[in-house]
Amino acid sequence: MAVFTTVTENDAHELLQRYDLGELITLRGITAGIENTNYFLDTTQGAYVLTLFEVLTIEQLPFYIELMHHLASRGVPVPLPQTLRDGTRITELHNKPTAIVTRLSGGYEPEPGPTHCRLAGQTLARAHLVGQDFAITQPNLRGLAWWRQTAPKVLPFLDPSQAALLNAALDEQISFAQHPDYATLPTGPSHCDLFRDNVLFDGTYENPRMGGFIDFYFAGCDTWLFDVAVSVNDWCIQHDTGAFARRKVSAWLTAYHDIRPFTDTERAAWPAMLRAASLRFWLSRLYDFYIPRSAQTLKPHDPRHFERILRLRSTESAPALP
Repeated sequence: MAVFTTVTENDAHELLQRYDLGELITLRGITAGIENTNYFLDTTQGAYVLTLFEVLTIEQLPFYIELMHHLASRGVPVPLPQTLRDGTRITELHNKPTAIVTRLSGGYEPEPGPTHCRLAGQTLARAHLVGQDFAITQPNLRGLAWWRQTAPKVLPFLDPSQAALLNAALDEQISFAQHPDYATLPTGPSHCDLFRDNVLFDGTYENPRMGGFIDFYFAGCDTWLFDVAVSVNDWCIQHDTGAFARRKVSAWLTAYHDIRPFTDTERAAWPAMLRAASLRFWLSRLYDFYIPRSAQTLKPHDPRHFERILRLRSTESAPALP
């Protein structure tokens, strides 16, 4: 969500002529994140987010845009992509694929408590079930194939201990994906990036209300357990160490399980899936840190955070699934 491509007010005025969203009031760049160009776009008809896609292609975008439309139109709190006057939901600006979605209310909670975890777990389970009949399929583009391609690019920047950790973790995941039980894990459209800053809450800290899930542009069809592991590795930890915060883990997993019960195969796969989620984000943060793209505002995350988490997930016992 860094500003890679400058959008002027004149650009926004021209773009809005393609929609029935009223007249421009304000346009403001969003500086967080590292993948797309995002602006808050306020018009006389509402509050929106304008996104220019810097990496995803026009051929890849229908999966993300239509998945959000599918979920939102069935009551899952996610941004609703807006339809252009020609009936489509994707256009172009500065030769970049472009979309406008509704801006959800609320803000992200940097220190979520058990109640926030329960709400997030419930909502993710609902999203998984509602997405079962989504017609478009697309793999998780940051899945195992990407890990295998990316590892050799970052290995030259690592010390021997880090390189050994990365190679061992990748070898484990290759074997894990080839195991017959892996093919039986429940799968479907998954967010794949449900960190705490991609969930908005209304209300108070003591009595939060779910505002919604945002930033679906790393979504893909994957095991639902991977989606859960990504979330638990961010929501339910002691942030300075990466160790599990057990009350939060229990709240998150129980709330999810109450709506979409875990299977016995998922219970057996859970420790390895937590390591898979750790490896995915250590790799992507290493890549963004050492091989960055230029941007007006770019704040790559510290890769050492997920290195710590991966080391912990390789030695500690994981809280059991319900």
